[in-house]
Amino acid sequence: MFKKVFTVFILSFGMAICSAQQVRPSKSSEIYRDLKTLKNLPKVLYIAAHPDDENTGLLSWLINGQNIETGYLSLTRGDGGQNLLGTEQGAALGLIRTHELLEARKLDGAKQFFTRAIDFGFSKNTTDTFKQWDENAITADVVWVIRQFRPDVIICRFPPNAAAGHGQHAASAVLAEKAFKLAGDKKVFPDQLKYVNVWQPKRILWNTFRFGAVNTTAENQLKITVGQYDPQLGVGYGELAGLSRSLHKSQGAGTQSVAGIKTEYFSHVDGEAAKKTFFDGISKSWTSEGSPEIDRALDQIISTFNGNHPEKSLPALLDLRKKIMAVKNSDLKKDKLKSLDHIILSCAGFMGEVVTSKAEAVAGENHSFKLNVISRAEIPVVLENVKWLDKAEKLNRNLSKDSLISIAHDIQIPSDAALTEPYWLVKPPVNAATFSVPNDTLVGLPETESPLNVLLGLKIDSENFQVKLPLSFKKLDPVRGDVVEALRIVPALELKFTQPLYLVKENEDLHLSLNFKVNSNKQFNNGKVNLLFNGERVGGGDLKSINGKDVTVDYVIPKTKLTSIKSNQLQLDANFVADGITYNKKQVLIQYPHLPSLQYFTAATVTLMKGDIQSKVKKVGYVQGAGDFIPEFLRIAGIQVDVLKDEDFYGNLDESGGNQNKLSQYDAIVFGVRANNTEKKLGRWMPFLWSYVKASGNLIMQYNTNQDITVNQLGIYNFTIANKRVTEENAEVKFLNPNHKLLNFPNKITANDFNGWVQERGAYFPDKWDDTYEPLFEMHDTGEEPLQGSTLYAKYGKGNFIYTPLAFFRQLPVGNVGAARLFLNFLSAQKN
Repeated sequence: MFKKVFTVFILSFGMAICSAQQVRPSKSSEIYRDLKTLKNLPKVLYIAAHPDDENTGLLSWLINGQNIETGYLSLTRGDGGQNLLGTEQGAALGLIRTHELLEARKLDGAKQFFTRAIDFGFSKNTTDTFKQWDENAITADVVWVIRQFRPDVIICRFPPNAAAGHGQHAASAVLAEKAFKLAGDKKVFPDQLKYVNVWQPKRILWNTFRFGAVNTTAENQLKITVGQYDPQLGVGYGELAGLSRSLHKSQGAGTQSVAGIKTEYFSHVDGEAAKKTFFDGISKSWTSEGSPEIDRALDQIISTFNGNHPEKSLPALLDLRKKIMAVKNSDLKKDKLKSLDHIILSCAGFMGEVVTSKAEAVAGENHSFKLNVISRAEIPVVLENVKWLDKAEKLNRNLSKDSLISIAHDIQIPSDAALTEPYWLVKPPVNAATFSVPNDTLVGLPETESPLNVLLGLKIDSENFQVKLPLSFKKLDPVRGDVVEALRIVPALELKFTQPLYLVKENEDLHLSLNFKVNSNKQFNNGKVNLLFNGERVGGGDLKSINGKDVTVDYVIPKTKLTSIKSNQLQLDANFVADGITYNKKQVLIQYPHLPSLQYFTAATVTLMKGDIQSKVKKVGYVQGAGDFIPEFLRIAGIQVDVLKDEDFYGNLDESGGNQNKLSQYDAIVFGVRANNTEKKLGRWMPFLWSYVKASGNLIMQYNTNQDITVNQLGIYNFTIANKRVTEENAEVKFLNPNHKLLNFPNKITANDFNGWVQERGAYFPDKWDDTYEPLFEMHDTGEEPLQGSTLYAKYGKGNFIYTPLAFFRQLPVGNVGAARLFLNFLSAQKN
């Protein structure tokens, strides 16, 4: 059943993105662009698979050069990507990439949409992709976005075949073409028609490309020149595109801002073919919609617009508003009124915010807020009323030009206020490839707007406006200045295990710690802690009271409880029951300088790794790469881990003049994932590392890519990294030398140790290597040639060198016992 939630589908660019915490006026150049966009009726929807797939140069040209309302539909939120900033993976990474897209859209001006599809990692063709994605369900999502946004032209980034380079890329083209054909059919997904009308775009095109050696362009294709200089922006559209794309920081997608024009190519896919422009045969004006007076009014407003005094356009804009209110096409009227209202508020120089000094609040609490409003126009702007969350107040207060009005008010957060979290993470996913969306009409939204708003009733001249101001948190940061973010609603009490996983040893009790974080002034008395496996209580205890805001309590699960559980990998759940209320939420808070604070909640669980997991190392040096979990895992396993710094390599001169560094103290040194892409000191460190290996050291390198490398030759013996991968996480693994020491000490590795891997076996396997290396495994995806580059081993001097692009960085955070046993064998190579 298609369920409705009453929410704004997407705010206009002038109001930033629906995460905006203030209503602020646009700059004059943006107002001028929005006026011209108000005159143009066509829309364009660009469709691809992931964040950073979009052609930002084309989007920038369409919006800023052609003044065409344009949206980007990314089927996924990029959950299966790799993270150069930190350890977040999966849903957390998808949340980061969602907001990186939103930051990019603030620069280029496009709308942003998503489906409920999860990026489950690299796939090699559409067959593999649709084994994971429900093709019908994701098609319905694309149809919904088309019916909501109503584009006249759809543009695909990729073709539906192998030239797309990624199965999800190709699938985006398949789904786009399918949805193009279905969106105008009232018999298809009829539940949607309770909320939207059918819509048939005029045409669908493929934006062909030159990617490396792959060239899909042709001179008989439709050609568009983009990249022109825009004096109102001070940059060309290609330069703006580079700035926009470089906001995908978690992917290391920094892109040059290239000045100058370039040609984009487009191949016809379906619908009416375009001969000269995207918009051949498409209604372009209000006149063609039966409202020539709106065209005339806009022409006059645009021609007389004064960037130094935008308020002079207010009388004409208010008159225009009355004309648009009379338009019969309700969808068109709704869209354009939303844009026009923001233009009017911008011309009035209106700013409004409702802020408090605390970042978090608990449902039912009272907090002091301040309403700040200001107008910069001579024309009368009257604050008629304010509807706080709990009451309405009539004011009828004139906003004097450029005079700030501040009103203090205590607001009680509703007792039923929902926790602040992304709508697609509120419930567990349907499966590994599909998010669970609580209301189908949320599909498409990058996020929902705040449910906690103060409503202002404004009158500008004789026209009435209602402005929503979300409850927000504001602080002065000594580096960033004013920081304004959403007020985050959190539980009265959170609980979490103090470490993300535990290694359970045979015939030993399990000692663990549970942290209680109190977010309210409420006193928690006579509570009970429950530790559960599959709903069965296996530990816990009574807590007479929790004193303090942050309390950690130790618990023991006896070995008799553990030995009865046969699984090697299991989840332990925790909850706290007090006064009839069960608390079982753990906050995940993500904070990076280029993004707002991001929050979601998971159940209070911990992973237990139960099995014969042996290690013979005590001390490991770590070369930091892109963030991964492995250092934390090793510490949990009882191993000291030191992140290596410059001084660890150079040390001090000894009495004989030799350079005594610290490397010899380590049983093994490990490279973090993509260390050769992120650590720019490697060039001067590598000679010391090879000396360490030669003198009986043990060096393990995880995967790297060929993008932005620091060292051209990673191994003491040469090997070449290729874009070879095994994406099937259950692909059969052949042991090339079962008697090899890395497969027998201290853990005996068998085929069972490759069970339960997630997302992939590994990526960026070497395809060529020196004969000195010995490959350990052979594996491949269905129907492909065997690959032997997943782990290469070589002796050098008295030590060992191991290069392994196996996806340990994905397996260890989820508690895969077999992957842990194999990785600890690699670390222990010099002990055998």
